[in-house]
Amino acid sequence: MLLDPSRSDDWNDFVRGAEYPTVMQSWQWGELKATTGWQPHVVAIEHDGAITGGALVLERPIPHVGRCLFYAPRGPVVDWSDAPLVREVVAQIRALAGDRGAIALKIDPPVPAERQEVVKLLTGEGFRFVGDDDPDLGGTQPRYVMKTDLTPEPEELLASFKSKWRYNIRLARRRGVQVREGTRDDLPRFYELLEGTAERDEFGVRSYEYFETMYDLLEPEGMLKLFVAVFEGEVIAGDILLRMGGEAVYVYGASDRDYHKHMPNHLLQWEEMKWARSVGCTTYDFRGVSREVDGEPIGKLGGLNRFKRGFAAEYMEYIGEYDLVFSPTWYRVYQIARRVRG
Repeated sequence: MLLDPSRSDDWNDFVRGAEYPTVMQSWQWGELKATTGWQPHVVAIEHDGAITGGALVLERPIPHVGRCLFYAPRGPVVDWSDAPLVREVVAQIRALAGDRGAIALKIDPPVPAERQEVVKLLTGEGFRFVGDDDPDLGGTQPRYVMKTDLTPEPEELLASFKSKWRYNIRLARRRGVQVREGTRDDLPRFYELLEGTAERDEFGVRSYEYFETMYDLLEPEGMLKLFVAVFEGEVIAGDILLRMGGEAVYVYGASDRDYHKHMPNHLLQWEEMKWARSVGCTTYDFRGVSREVDGEPIGKLGGLNRFKRGFAAEYMEYIGEYDLVFSPTWYRVYQIARRVRG
């Protein structure tokens, strides 16, 4: 069944309590993506009046051909040990694909790579592993991530950081850096810092209007938190976290290079972890890093691996990105067109 907006709270409550909760499967994430050309659908399975599985499915039209693509970011949301339920969710999405003219569905669930029974289940349902030749991030959403366990007491957690990281946190405080929760009024300065960081580190960044919409949709729901580091009255760094269920996810970070010597980023991460722990999170997800082999990063983002590991973060891989093809002919045409366009 498809849920209508009157069931948005029911859906979000289900996602919060799921095995792998994620803001990217929330109702509001669909509303955010609707502003960038996607059409959201929430497919849900109910048993005895309760939602037991489903997915936020984003639909993107393919120009000029009357067909579309489906994408369930970090979905579906389901008990992956319940094979019949997984099949039921997939069947519902297949039915929707027939109605909408979708040529394929892309998924990238945050399922740990060691859960090979899930891979077997997906391939049995016709999903194909897309593959990732790039050892950096590894997909539309990062396949390689680092996470810190927030369950220890703060003193024990801090003690688990590398000594240089603890020193830098203390140094930032001694030099007068302060961290506070940001407000919407801080967004312009944060975005200015983000543009500078993007230019410096050579990555793309969405429009300022996108960040405004994201803040307006997610912050009132408790799914987004902006933090800023302040030095002598000026915001010199900032981070955006997403939160769903027991996990806080670091998704955007920005800083002014001229103030790096004051170590604002180390203090930001520590204060954010303490905040996440105070609101009930048990895991802090640093998101994307380079793939590691025998404990060593092999991609260009190795510096991120080392920075994040200093906060007692542990490396992990997800099963990766999978496509379920509904129309093989159109899918081949689409893949060819993508390669031609680069």
